[in-house]
Amino acid sequence: MKIGRTVDNSLLAPLRPRPTVRWRLTLLYSFLFVICGAALLAITYWLFANFAYTPPKPRFGPGGTPPSQASLNVVTAMSVQRSIGLHRLQLYSGIALAFMAVVSGVLGWVMAGRVLAPLRTMTATAERISDTNLHERLAMPGPKDELRLLADTIDQLLARLETAFEAQRRFVANASHELRTPLAMMRTTLDVAIAKPGGVSAQTHELDAELRVDLDHADQLLECFLTLARAQNGPLDEHNRVALEPLVTAALSARASQIAAKGLSVETQLDAVEVVGSATLLARMIENVIENAVRHNQPGGSIELRLTRLDDHRARVMIDSSGPMLDQEAVAQLAQPFKRLRQDRTGSQNGHGLGLSIVAAVAAAHAGSLELQARADGGLRVQITLPAATIQRLAVAAT
Repeated sequence: MKIGRTVDNSLLAPLRPRPTVRWRLTLLYSFLFVICGAALLAITYWLFANFAYTPPKPRFGPGGTPPSQASLNVVTAMSVQRSIGLHRLQLYSGIALAFMAVVSGVLGWVMAGRVLAPLRTMTATAERISDTNLHERLAMPGPKDELRLLADTIDQLLARLETAFEAQRRFVANASHELRTPLAMMRTTLDVAIAKPGGVSAQTHELDAELRVDLDHADQLLECFLTLARAQNGPLDEHNRVALEPLVTAALSARASQIAAKGLSVETQLDAVEVVGSATLLARMIENVIENAVRHNQPGGSIELRLTRLDDHRARVMIDSSGPMLDQEAVAQLAQPFKRLRQDRTGSQNGHGLGLSIVAAVAAAHAGSLELQARADGGLRVQITLPAATIQRLAVAAT
């Protein structure tokens, strides 16, 4: 029976250098230096051995007499000295080559870092740029080399993306605004048809009711489009101090009948939190998350709503709603427009698929973020993190 020890490779992963371009350039520089240095030392050794340090041959005397013993001893001594010198040359050259290989590695690391510094700057800037700040550019200075051309190409791409995003937002806003006029004319036509002096049939009244429901649905959809376009339309023009706790209370009160109809239990923990921004957009954000928690909840379920501060500069709105088991990958996409957990949308009156996308857009417009999580026991958790202007703990007076 063989007993051995196994080593988890995941523990050794942090100790291994990442195969970055800087590491590869450093290894390439060091390898080229070692090859060139070894070739230079080999040529120097060959020249020294064959031309610069050759001992004289023994000289024969007059008449071809053999060289004297003293002459032979001198030649032998010089040959031994030559062998010792060549051996020392090999040893010291190898030591010098090893030392300079280390030095070349350090210098190669430094030089690779300087060469790749513009790329790191471009990467950091590109990661910071999103659909909310497409106006930013790399604007890389320096000579017009390959890196400068790459940066200019990325800037041109960002300019085209900014133009496309702006055109899309303007189209949504303009189309939503223009569609209100034909909808209003449809309502007027229905009013005229129903108000005929001779009266209308019961079937016409039923058709009128169905058409008005569809018109209300279309009005709500257009309102969502306008809100989404406004939230995504660059920096906010409004910078008012808005208290979130009254917005939460008002949204819960407006849906008290729906909460009672489903038999939902609501638990709240609210702090006095103020945010700088648009009161209209923030109110719509709070209404959407509460509407989502009520609409998609199960009968007899629960809603837990907490408005708390994380520190002196951040606040969080968290809503836990009960419901069926959800898939986290599908939940993560709910902040995109028209994304739902069910595939079919045709004929559905259960929302427009824009509620959480509006929440994400409003949070981003206020320098915040939205996080969606599928709860382990079913349902959805919605977390909105916003920068807080002033946060004060609610004072509970003892009566």
